[in-house]
Amino acid sequence: MSTRRKVSLVTLGCARNEVDSEELAGRLESQGWDLVDSDDGEKADVVVVNTCGFIDAAKQDSIDTLLASAEDGAKVVAAGCMAERYGSELSEALPEAEVIGFDDYAGISERLDDVLAGRSLTPHQPRDRRTLLPISPVERPAGRQAHVPGHAYFDSVEPLPDGVAPASGPRIPRRRLTGGPVANLKIASGCDRRCTFCAIPAFRGAYISRSPDDVVREAEWLSGQGVRELFLVSENSTSYGKDLGDLRAMEGLLPRLAAVEGIERVRVSYLQPAEMRPELIDVLTSTPGVVPYFDLSFQHASGPLLRRMRRFGSRERFLELLATVRERAPEAGVRSNFIVGFPGETEDDLAELTAFLEEARLDAVGVFGYSDEDGTEAAEFEGKLAEETVAERVEGLNRLAEELMAQRSEERVGSTVQVLIEAELGDGAYEGRAAHQAPEVDGSTVVHGSNLAVGDLVSATVTEATGADLVAETADAPAPR
Repeated sequence: MSTRRKVSLVTLGCARNEVDSEELAGRLESQGWDLVDSDDGEKADVVVVNTCGFIDAAKQDSIDTLLASAEDGAKVVAAGCMAERYGSELSEALPEAEVIGFDDYAGISERLDDVLAGRSLTPHQPRDRRTLLPISPVERPAGRQAHVPGHAYFDSVEPLPDGVAPASGPRIPRRRLTGGPVANLKIASGCDRRCTFCAIPAFRGAYISRSPDDVVREAEWLSGQGVRELFLVSENSTSYGKDLGDLRAMEGLLPRLAAVEGIERVRVSYLQPAEMRPELIDVLTSTPGVVPYFDLSFQHASGPLLRRMRRFGSRERFLELLATVRERAPEAGVRSNFIVGFPGETEDDLAELTAFLEEARLDAVGVFGYSDEDGTEAAEFEGKLAEETVAERVEGLNRLAEELMAQRSEERVGSTVQVLIEAELGDGAYEGRAAHQAPEVDGSTVVHGSNLAVGDLVSATVTEATGADLVAETADAPAPR
């Protein structure tokens, strides 16, 4: 009688990576592997690290995690974005780990069997994955030539182990790894934009949408797993459906997801300001069950610098967009990230960004210092700023952002918010998130009440603000499920 093999999955990076890890977990569990948690002291036969390859800090974190995983003699496999981006180069530089690419995911069990047997894997040569699909978006569904992580097909229902999503045609199961009432749901992968600072399209590939029916069926499965909030993730959610021949597909998908039995809230991530359209704003601000939450990728506010980034907009246009959103939903949550110290950024550019932040009243702000990324246009630009100048600007903008986020939270004191309870803290206190707070990145709300449970959606009055976090009280019973 054979002993089941044990595998530990470590996920780094973004919510999209978390979905990809759950695909790997589902595949492995359905093929005879036991999932174990190394943090709990359980020893795995193989540790798979789903790496991040976005910026230098994330890449270093990935390398550190791979090395740490190999310290006790475990066999280690590098997967994910960094592994896909560097392939054989990473393998040569880091002999402690075997390296696999996205196209290995479909045969992940066989790859790990090879590792256990001591057979070295042949790492792939990095390539621009945009070249694997037709240039025209509408031709892509029929012309797919590469594996797209996290894209499950739900054409029929088959008996599968508990916790594994049904899939067919090819069968791509999903196994939830974290539990809880919130789940990421991937709606698309890749990106067709050509931002001069970003390498993601080259290793994630051209834009591919999942079919609306597949997304809805996975939402139904997640609801059956106890999920109450869906967090829709992709590299660019405003482009959803363009390769399906429907530029308004998101407007049709959101009401369908909100209508799934058991789902209380639907939230969309990563919206491109230049692609926002009135119809999408209307759906995001008026559909019951869809939270008015706008994760807008501004990146900067200086028009000339944005054009150098090969992006579109300006302080005035972005403020007009925010005014339109708040006219329809005054309580809407807005977050964004900004790059400081981009090549050629002048004091005037920085002043324009500062003025925008002071006027925009954003709920959450992320500030990142520019650094060259391999293979990007900006890496070859003139006008590079000294590292100490970039660091100084990041520090200054971060201080301003913290002050402005605290002011925005203070504006919510006295208001009523809908909070999804995610943890019990004890003594009548519970932790959750209001509609303007996305998982992990936007702060949380501590609710004081009684007889609440994880997964309840409750109405509460905000009594205090601490930074981006809120404190609220509720006397109401939770909404019926």
